[in-house]
Order: sequence, then C-alpha cells, then structure tokens
Amino acid sequence: MSDRKTTDETGPLLGPADVRELATALGVRPTKQRGQNFVIDANTVRRIVRTAEVRPDDVVVEVGPGLGSLTLALLEAADRVIAVEIDDVLAAALPGTVAARLPERADRFALVHRDALHVTELPGPAPTALVANLPYNVAVPVLLHMLERFPTIERTLVMVQAEVADRLAAGPGNKVYGVPSVKANWYAEVKRAGAIGRNVFWPAPNVESGLVSLVRRSAPLPSRASREEVFAVVDAAFAQRRKTLRAALAGWAGSAPAAEAALVAAGVSPQARGESLSIESFIAIAENKVPATDQETAR
Repeated sequence: MSDRKTTDETGPLLGPADVRELATALGVRPTKQRGQNFVIDANTVRRIVRTAEVRPDDVVVEVGPGLGSLTLALLEAADRVIAVEIDDVLAAALPGTVAARLPERADRFALVHRDALHVTELPGPAPTALVANLPYNVAVPVLLHMLERFPTIERTLVMVQAEVADRLAAGPGNKVYGVPSVKANWYAEVKRAGAIGRNVFWPAPNVESGLVSLVRRSAPLPSRASREEVFAVVDAAFAQRRKTLRAALAGWAGSAPAAEAALVAAGVSPQARGESLSIESFIAIAENKVPATDQETAR
C-alpha cells in the first residue's frame, strides 16, 4: 500500500511513480501469462470514465483492476464499484490502496477475489455498468460471460487490444467480422470508442489498445431459438469460414441437405458465408433447424 502524498495533477489517482512504488512494495511484476499491463496515466483513466459515461448512481463492475488505477477513478464517479481480481497479491492489496487514497469512498468498494470467468454472482446491488481494462488473452470470453451472466449491465466500456476492438465492433462483410462480433451483437449495440497509446501502460505492450462501447439492447432480439442454439450456428459457420454455409453448417444440421433446408427457410443463400450474415440471420437459421427426428421421417 502506498501512502505517498498525492499531487494536484493526479489527486487520489495513481501516477507512474505511484504504480511502480506499489508494485515494488508488493513484489509484483506484470506477467504475460495473465496479460497484465498496468495503466500509469491518470488522464487516461479519467478519459475512460468519461467515455463510459459513468453516472453518480451507477454500480460499476470492473474486471482485472490490477493495482487500482482505474478503480480509483471509477470510485470518484460511481455510486459503487465491485472489482473482480484473480491475482492473490493484487486482490489482497487493493482494499488497502482504496482506503489510503479514497478513504471517504472505501465503504463503496467491494472486492471479489476470483476468476471472472467463474463469477456467477456479485455482492451488493446489481451492476449497471461494466468498465474494465481487460487482459488481452481472455478479453472476449470474459466480456461475453459478464454480459450473459449479469443482464442488469446496461453500458459497457472495455479497453482491449486494438485488433480485438476491431473484431468486436465489426459489421457483416468486414474481413475481421467473426464470432466475437456476432455474439457481442446478440447482447448490445457495439462500436469503437477510441484508441489508447502504448505509453500509458507499464510495461508498454507490443500492441495498440482500443476502447469498445457496448450498450445493451433495450429489448432482447426476437428469437424462438435460445441463445445457446443461436451461438451453435455462429460457431459452426465460422469454424470453417471459407466454406459456404451449406457445407459449414452440415455438421450442425446433421447433413448438407438439412443445412440447405434451414438456410432456405431462413431466407439465406446456401452459397453465402458466415461473414456476410447479421445476428438476425443467424437467429433465423437457428429457428429453422430441422429436428433430427423429422429428417429421419423425411427419408
């Protein structure tokens, strides 16, 4: 825990010297294994909070708070912050950092020491926003898990590798459009929300970073098929993305003719490829899958 005096420039937030001092005191070295890159620039975390449009009544969940750079900025703006941290040392230290630098807000902070992919409930009021600097290696699985598990999250802003940001925000027909793009669209309207330079991190990563905004749909997309059924079509379509959907979905449908029947019924060309379809088209395909028993009868 650092009790160094804060400067007028950073206030209670962490500057480069604070981050390095905290890391040294804890014996922490950022690890590639967990995709750790700590933000050392107070202006950047304030910009993230502004871009996320965090409100005074928000309950914000943050994944991978690290040493607390973004956590402190969120606590300044939100009603409550729940931080989910997997690292034993970082999880143990964070409450002390909050208490030392924002003592008047410490009772508004809660820590969940767990792998975010295994979090199924959170303490206190339901979260309304997710704001996080997500570790590069698990960004998409964590994002999709949190959106699925916590439907009260209305607004999300995540900082991820620029390539991942492009993929999440891509639309049909874009060469990087794929599984993350479609699945994120199931939950929310997705868009790029800015770029982040390498020099605001310690250590500086070898890649650029980007912000992605996800605003949950006010009403779920109409679908007679379940999320699991729709996502199964998406996974199958992109597992062999160079193949036509008739071929790519043969395993999912039970046969190529069954795949063609589902596609035609959904109004999708059997010669199309997954990268050309919207989430609505994937829903239509899932809705029109012919049950295996009906396929047997047809024979």
